[in-house]
Amino acid sequence: MTESLTPTGRVLRLDLGNDNGAPEPILKALSSSTRLKILELLSDQVLNISEIGEALNLPTSTATLHVNALEEAGLLNTDLRPAVRGLQKVCARVYDVIIIELARGNMAQEQSVEVSMPIGAFVDCQVTPTCGLASSIGIIGLFDDPASFFEPDRVNAQLIWFHHGFVEYRFPNRLPPRAVVESASISLELCSEAPLHHEDWPSDVTLWVNDVEIGTWTSPSDFGGQHGLLTPEWWENWNSQYGLLKVWTINDNGSFVDGKRISDITLGDIEIPGKTSLSIRIGVKPDARNVGGINIFGRQFGNYPQDIVLRLRYR
Repeated sequence: MTESLTPTGRVLRLDLGNDNGAPEPILKALSSSTRLKILELLSDQVLNISEIGEALNLPTSTATLHVNALEEAGLLNTDLRPAVRGLQKVCARVYDVIIIELARGNMAQEQSVEVSMPIGAFVDCQVTPTCGLASSIGIIGLFDDPASFFEPDRVNAQLIWFHHGFVEYRFPNRLPPRAVVESASISLELCSEAPLHHEDWPSDVTLWVNDVEIGTWTSPSDFGGQHGLLTPEWWENWNSQYGLLKVWTINDNGSFVDGKRISDITLGDIEIPGKTSLSIRIGVKPDARNVGGINIFGRQFGNYPQDIVLRLRYR
């Protein structure tokens, strides 16, 4: 289990493959719809047990049992404060985001290296308006100005958007000597780019690795209207707010997005061993079937506290 603090709250990450049973009390606490309602109720306020019971139409004794379970799991902080008669237990929620990573097979034999790349650290780009960049505190450069993608402050970008084109990153190759690569995966949060936002706005997003086209995923929407969990308050709700966390994976059997096969490109086609760096290019082709633009979210925008992550598994 790891904890982190984001601009909008505390994040708890549970790795079911490496935490050796530690998340079990948390998962048990989250298995109750009533306890989930209590956590939702405490999203922006602190309440005592009587107030929780009244809000959810629960007997005080039942509310107490659920609060105790959440407290034992570390999901609530409680404090005893003076009341008209004796003391009252006041409850506050600890985490605003909980991310659960499922265990993977053959964990004992698996080894991997992982590199996280800020979305503003691209080394090349070709973008077409509408386009722009935003940091956690404001706009970088000018709206719809491709020259803004070459501003020095671009390295602080937490949101990048453009209609078609690409951004390209260079990841260091941290494989140990004589390692045999078993898979390469690239994960990032992204969505389509519509004027303001649009629920039905498909866009064909393509990934290239070492100049080899891996495959295309069609984003269904440009998500907005509801603030992203990490999106800064100054960014208006009618703009793009969050994306979907997508994972491209290349192994000896082909290439996949979230486990769904998208091409026959294998590890042998992208030639990772012996290279000092890996080129990762993300974009929308100008001649794609659905030219619906792209939004790429960093760790301080959207719903997922991560940048672009490259993971190489090896033996």
